[in-house]
Amino acid sequence: MADEHSGKRGRWWRIAKAGLVLAGGLVLVTAGANIAMWTLSSGHRSDVSAAPSAPVVIVPGARVAPDGTPMAYLRGRLDVAIELVEAGKAGQILLSGDAGGSSGDEIASMTRYLLDHGIDPAIVRSDGAGLSTRETCERARSMFGIDRAIIVSQYQHLPRAVALCRAADIEADGVVAYCDCRRVTEVRNNVREWLAAPKAVAEMILR
Repeated sequence: MADEHSGKRGRWWRIAKAGLVLAGGLVLVTAGANIAMWTLSSGHRSDVSAAPSAPVVIVPGARVAPDGTPMAYLRGRLDVAIELVEAGKAGQILLSGDAGGSSGDEIASMTRYLLDHGIDPAIVRSDGAGLSTRETCERARSMFGIDRAIIVSQYQHLPRAVALCRAADIEADGVVAYCDCRRVTEVRNNVREWLAAPKAVAEMILR
């Protein structure tokens, strides 16, 4: 009986040890991927005042409110895009998001917001099939012929956005968007970005 209990404890210990090794490996991979995102985008991130000029500013989509207006996360991106255009640092705006998203039509919401804030509709272009950051960047290059751009997003997302756009052969610089967000929103998006980095690295390698 003692040998049987000892054998069970040994098996559970081996399983636990294997689990710890696996968890440790996942943490290392995730940390390495995040370091890679920040390294690849190093020197290509700034605020509005220090932003370089580019023909177009890309605004990735995000959730919209039930009434169809941009929520704080998306609104912060649009406000920075407006500032860049008004400062003469970009001549066009490319809106890229999900036109049939679960929270609503991101493209329609963004377009209305820009027009309501005085942006000339003639400089606004849109891609309703930019369903991910990778697709936003790749479609900007392949569908719209963009090879030089500013991409706007919050600080958590910006390194990944810049890295993926540069991997898509766009000479991209990132500008940090505002976020008048609740603390829980910031924490959730930090975690989301932390976990999204390994997939982004894999997409860049396999591209």
